[in-house]
Amino acid sequence: MHITDITKEIHAASQRLSKSADALFELGRDKAETEREYRSELAKEMLRLKAEGMQVTLITDIAKGNVSEKLFQRDLAEARFKAGIEAADAIKIQVSALQTILKYQTDI
Repeated sequence: MHITDITKEIHAASQRLSKSADALFELGRDKAETEREYRSELAKEMLRLKAEGMQVTLITDIAKGNVSEKLFQRDLAEARFKAGIEAADAIKIQVSALQTILKYQTDI
């Protein structure tokens, strides 16, 4: 591998890392938004069930079941956010490895 090839790869990986920061911001915002929606719908459902006279001990479980689609969307957004973080970490590792190779090549 030539020094110029390594340098190009480092540059490309750095650009991907920069783009991943923007993507992580969007994923984080989506995660927060889905959490807000889920909590809001859960609270409304719990109040509705309470108004209908459901036993207090059952309200939380029944309400969570009734808004399970919002819960799924929340969990999915969290999984996407975590996957984004792992992808950014993989790029960082790649840059680090390339820098090590570059240093080794320049020392020879």
